[in-house]
Amino acid sequence: MKIVESPDPLLNQVSEPCELGDKSLKKLAKQMEKTMYATDGVGIAAPQVGVLKRLIVIDVSPEDVRDPLVLVNPEIIELDGEPETEGEGCLSCPGVTVAITRKPWAKVRYYDLKGEEWEIEGDGLLGRCLQHEIDHLNGITLFESAEPRERIRALKAYEEARRLGAKPGDTAPACAEANRMVR
Repeated sequence: MKIVESPDPLLNQVSEPCELGDKSLKKLAKQMEKTMYATDGVGIAAPQVGVLKRLIVIDVSPEDVRDPLVLVNPEIIELDGEPETEGEGCLSCPGVTVAITRKPWAKVRYYDLKGEEWEIEGDGLLGRCLQHEIDHLNGITLFESAEPRERIRALKAYEEARRLGAKPGDTAPACAEANRMVR
């Protein structure tokens, strides 16, 4: 599957809920999973592959383990903790790492591919990843999540990274020159 890259307006649209039990979701989730692993991602949302459905795939397991989690119609039901600012990359915004402030702990309600309801909670990378991917379902990219000054810096760095040929999976170190040029 091809990754939809910013500034494609599709990334700023709100995704439609999935119909529980829809058999096509399993195939879509498998394709998303394959795309995520091929680009060294830890999460991917359906809008990032051009599908405006509320479906995400996350895998924050150690590199040598593959344990993807598929979340259908996920929604954040609680966030907690003192906000923390960390660099985030995004398959749809290749070549940049953007400082994003988020609460460190998230609790999410979702359905699995069989239509069963679940809750997951996590902190660290999982908590951040859940929030990041659900942002995609709500039409929010890294750039909209950033503080105004960081947004300006990140957009300039992204423009330069794209000029230098950044591809999904590239992060700031892969395009360090572009980030250095706009600081």
